[in-house]
Amino acid sequence: MTVPIWVFAVAAGIIISAFMAIKSGREDRQQEMEIIEREGEIYMERLEKEKEKRQGSLGT
Repeated sequence: MTVPIWVFAVAAGIIISAFMAIKSGREDRQQEMEIIEREGEIYMERLEKEKEKRQGSLGT
């Protein structure tokens, strides 16, 4: 039984497509984690400034 070459091409395309989808999904997830981490740091800095501001107004 002979398999046409286009069948191999389609199978290779499916495999490459799956690999690229997994790779781009990982990259997207990593970028999202970096953004979340940056936003968390900004939030924590804002909380610290607010805490210092409140302590400064209470001591005066």
